[in-house]
Amino acid sequence: MAAAGLLWCCLCGPTAWAARPPEGATHVRALTFGILPIGGPSESLEAWRPMLDDLSHSLHLPIRSLSVSTYEGLAQAMSEERVDFAFVSGRLALDAVISDRMQVVAQLSSSSGARGYYSVLLVPKDSPLRTIDDLFRHPGRLRYARGEVLSVSGYLVPETQLFANRKLDSDTFFASVTVDNHQNNALAVANNEVDVATNDTADMERFARRFPDQYARLRVLWTSSLIPHPVVVMRSDLSAELRQRVTAALTSYGKGRNAAAEQAKLQRIYDIDGFTPAGNETLVPFADIEFNLERRRAYSAQWVSDAAMQARLHKIDAEHEALVRRLMAPTLP
Repeated sequence: MAAAGLLWCCLCGPTAWAARPPEGATHVRALTFGILPIGGPSESLEAWRPMLDDLSHSLHLPIRSLSVSTYEGLAQAMSEERVDFAFVSGRLALDAVISDRMQVVAQLSSSSGARGYYSVLLVPKDSPLRTIDDLFRHPGRLRYARGEVLSVSGYLVPETQLFANRKLDSDTFFASVTVDNHQNNALAVANNEVDVATNDTADMERFARRFPDQYARLRVLWTSSLIPHPVVVMRSDLSAELRQRVTAALTSYGKGRNAAAEQAKLQRIYDIDGFTPAGNETLVPFADIEFNLERRRAYSAQWVSDAAMQARLHKIDAEHEALVRRLMAPTLP
């Protein structure tokens, strides 16, 4: 009921209680928002800044932004507590919740109404590869571009659903492997610098708008199962009052009396119409992805005995069960 009341206050406009600090407000003088790298750091920063400025005005708190070029950079910033809240993929969020005293407070909602997005493999439009089986007929002969190991769509999902499932490792299957962001990997395929690359449907929509000529040179070879949307995590050691105010301001953005102007700013970021309240339980599907990848790797590894393999599988199962219990447990308000 308290959370609902805060949300209603934010919807009511600038005179709402949530828009001004209450008596005895937290001593925090500014917040730092971490931005998941989409394209380049400056591009991501430019896309997020208008919405962050609005949130800063609503909360009466300066909001700095930290835009990095890699997932690893954002993960390090969160671990060093240089970020108070951040927009992150499910894998980064898992690390943040497990190790960095953070909790999920919201999840992206798509303007199309989709419940998530999909990982894809891209090839040049005129590539002789027509099916995924064609790809696996060419070990050691193709050039591959993928995302960082913390990227769900750029690495974890294709590695789990395609390579580990066949007892393969993408880093050794291909003739060469380069690691970059989705935008640069798509450009590499379009320019025939690589033969196949990972990407995702959300980033491809943005790529099509920004690089229509290069987009026309691409073809999707494979599409994954549904991946839940990215989330926003926040430091759990911030005061409950501040966490509630930030969450209420974030999840009401694009839904109040200034909805049209705010929606225009949201569209600069992603295929997004706002954020919905969420908790750590949102990360269970991402924990399952990691779990399935670890099990498949265990099955394909070389073991001194079957007992050793079974011991490893038992450890993976136990750790996964413990993680799911932790994610499903109630979080702080």
